[in-house]
Amino acid sequence: MTDLELSENNLNGSIPASLGNLIDLEYLYLRNNKLSGSIPLEIGNLLKLSVMQIDTNQFTGPLPHDICRGGLLQTFTVNSNRLTGPIPGSLKNCTGLRRVRFDGNRLTGNIAEDFGVYPNLTFIDLSFNNFYGEISSNWVKCPNLATLRIAGNNISGRIPPEIGNVTQLEALDLSSNHLVGEIPNELGNLIKISKVLNLSNNHLSGGIPPEFESLINMEQLDLSRNGLNHSIRYLANCAKLNYLNLSNNRFSQEIPSQLEKLIQLSQLDLSHNFLRGEIPSKISDMQSLVLLNLSHNHLSGFLPDSFNDMRGLMYIDISYNDLQGPIPDIHAFQNASIDALQGNKGLCGNVTGLSPCNIPFVRYKHNSRNNQKMVFSIVFPLLGALLLLFAFFGIYFILHKRKKGLSTEDQLLSISNFNGKILYADIINATNNFDEMYCIGKGGCGSVYKTKLPSARVVAVKKLHSLPNGERAFQKEFLNEIKALTEIRHRNIVKFYGFCSNAQHSFLVYEYLENGSLATILAREEKAKELDWPTRLNIITSVTHALSYMHHDCSLPIVHHDISSKNILLDQDYHAHVSDFGTAKLLKLDSSNWTEFAGTYGYVAPELAYTMKVTEKCDVYSFGVLALEEIKGKHPGDLILSLLSPLTRDNMLVQGVLDQRIPIPPPEVEDQVLKLLNIAIACLHANPQSRPNMNTIVALL
Repeated sequence: MTDLELSENNLNGSIPASLGNLIDLEYLYLRNNKLSGSIPLEIGNLLKLSVMQIDTNQFTGPLPHDICRGGLLQTFTVNSNRLTGPIPGSLKNCTGLRRVRFDGNRLTGNIAEDFGVYPNLTFIDLSFNNFYGEISSNWVKCPNLATLRIAGNNISGRIPPEIGNVTQLEALDLSSNHLVGEIPNELGNLIKISKVLNLSNNHLSGGIPPEFESLINMEQLDLSRNGLNHSIRYLANCAKLNYLNLSNNRFSQEIPSQLEKLIQLSQLDLSHNFLRGEIPSKISDMQSLVLLNLSHNHLSGFLPDSFNDMRGLMYIDISYNDLQGPIPDIHAFQNASIDALQGNKGLCGNVTGLSPCNIPFVRYKHNSRNNQKMVFSIVFPLLGALLLLFAFFGIYFILHKRKKGLSTEDQLLSISNFNGKILYADIINATNNFDEMYCIGKGGCGSVYKTKLPSARVVAVKKLHSLPNGERAFQKEFLNEIKALTEIRHRNIVKFYGFCSNAQHSFLVYEYLENGSLATILAREEKAKELDWPTRLNIITSVTHALSYMHHDCSLPIVHHDISSKNILLDQDYHAHVSDFGTAKLLKLDSSNWTEFAGTYGYVAPELAYTMKVTEKCDVYSFGVLALEEIKGKHPGDLILSLLSPLTRDNMLVQGVLDQRIPIPPPEVEDQVLKLLNIAIACLHANPQSRPNMNTIVALL
């Protein structure tokens, strides 16, 4: 036997010593099982072994000292176990190694002495162990090294300048150690850095080297939690950055306007510094920005008006500065908690905890003649606008009175097995003309009523309210839902019985589902406890089947466009049904599929805010949020923020994510819950193309 592949089979127990008798074995794959115990010494007898992957198990004890006695080992991954002790000498001298992972164990030893020179090495991860000592300059003798990760150890001393000569490096992570001194200028030579440069949570001092201007391919930079100072302007040329964290340092100058060049940046954290001056108005050029944290600085002045152009911004924190004036009228500010705005001397707006803006804010200059001109230039256009507004409403009122004379029956529509006129009369009578006492929920585009028809069938009626800016958008909303619902038939999608529309009312008729929405149940302490882990897994699996059907099995793919817990309805047996297709879109393969912004805040894929292009991957992102919400028991906004940091994501404790109101997952579903968590995280990837599709998710679950 030359190849033994038993990965991901839920195996338990230990590796038998007799495995060492397979002397011709070249490939050994046992990863991602529940194997435990120590790794048998007899593994050293496998002299032809070139690949050994036994990661993601529960192995304990030391690594066998002869594990690379044959000298042919190229791939060796033992990460995510509970291994202890030093690195065996046979591994130090195993010069053929190409890919090595020790991360997530309790291994010890001097990092400068226990590792050798590996000419073919491309990837090594030593993170989150108990290694100590200083970083050796020998890494420069690994000319093909593309990834070097030593995060979360007890490494001390300075970063050797020689690291800058490992010119093939694409990812370097030295975070969470005890490194001191300045960042070597030589790191600016790492022009192939494209994934991440992470030096956070050390004791580094000095400034950001000017040579960092050369790192034009770098996508993620984390220098947070150090003692860095001076300017951050040298990062303006790093145009591919999508994640920049400089928080908890000593930067004290103004925010450079050159940062406007970072147009791909989605997360910017400059909090807990000593930054001063005003927030530059050019910040609005960073249209990809999703998260912005400027809290705990000395920023002053008014918030720039250009914030109103940043429709993609979802999370903002400007607390504890010297800012003043009204907060911008965008989601990030209007939906922010007071914790993200407090500690400023003069902010106002429609957020609980802030004073209302009772008078218009005018940014005066100290010149009375200019002020007088400004007042006239504001007041007269306002008076003119008011006159036009009164004229418009006068005309509208006259036309509206004429339209009321139209017959209800002339505009009545219906489908399914109902007679439209009879159905309309039955609904009006049963709800007492949509009396509030029958209302069981309200949404952005309408209210839902529970009613019993004369046939004794209980139905849910979604009454759509027309929009104040005219009927075209309302009509589009109504027709979108009908078009989507007539296309689909699936056991996990709410049944659609019919619709009616006339000058007074437009509504849709669905089956009534007894347990209401998932959002309502998760929000209620006692009801949430009824959703044990097997039930939650069944609910989320049902949603995956519904979305997979919509994306891959309809004649034209359908993007729901508003997947959220309020739109997942549960029947009496807690089977899930996807509802509310008011923003659904049929995807034509030869169409660009551009649309206006829609969906539920907190679930919308970030790219929609700045590209407006709808794809199935928008639903996949929303599904990721929904899956995390079900695992956590509440909307995972805070968790999503932490997942945006690669360091936090890689070291997240599952126990802290689970809903604490119910017992931990039993052994029979533990792996499924963990798998769902990993799938959810994959669905939240910033790049839509990197998210899995729904067919893949169904297969994984």
